[in-house]
Amino acid sequence: MVDFETFRTSLVGALHRATRGKGGRPAYDPVMMFKNLVLEALHSLSDEATEFQIRDHLSFQRFLGLGLEGAVPDATTIWLFRERLVKAGAIDSLFARFDAALTERGFVAMGGQIIDASVIPAPRQRNTDSEKKDIREGRIPEDWKDRPAKLRQKDRDARWSIMYSKAKVKDHADPAAFKPVDLAIPMFGYKNHVGIDRAHRFIPTWDA
Repeated sequence: MVDFETFRTSLVGALHRATRGKGGRPAYDPVMMFKNLVLEALHSLSDEATEFQIRDHLSFQRFLGLGLEGAVPDATTIWLFRERLVKAGAIDSLFARFDAALTERGFVAMGGQIIDASVIPAPRQRNTDSEKKDIREGRIPEDWKDRPAKLRQKDRDARWSIMYSKAKVKDHADPAAFKPVDLAIPMFGYKNHVGIDRAHRFIPTWDA
């Protein structure tokens, strides 16, 4: 339905602007990696869940053009790829082009929109109060600047948020006597907002 090869030039240009450091494993095909982000947005998956689902689902492998013995990008690789596109300021325009490509083929949103917000958890950070203050104000803490190994382990983009849920009925409890209780669960990570067309199930909007 969508010719993803038309995204290659834009992807290569964006990744060139967000140059990576020397060393590391060989780069995966950028078009295949962009398809990973489409799968994440479509299914509201975290990077770790995306890696698992690719290994587990033949349909995901076929969509990405991977064979049974194909190398599957791990969660860190997917995260780094997305961060490079964000750094290059290209991710919004790429998804806008993806939306336009679907529209050109007649998949216009006519059945209403479903907006789904999900929290993708990240490892909790153990930072001091002064380090937290620097991060909130967009600065790198002084103690981290000369310690690149520590800096690489620190997530400076994730934030605390609240996820609301309903308390479940306990085993052997009387459902008629159970009073629903709202639970506010603190979560550390990222928020994904996905707009899905109800009729055709494609994604006209995506925001992370």
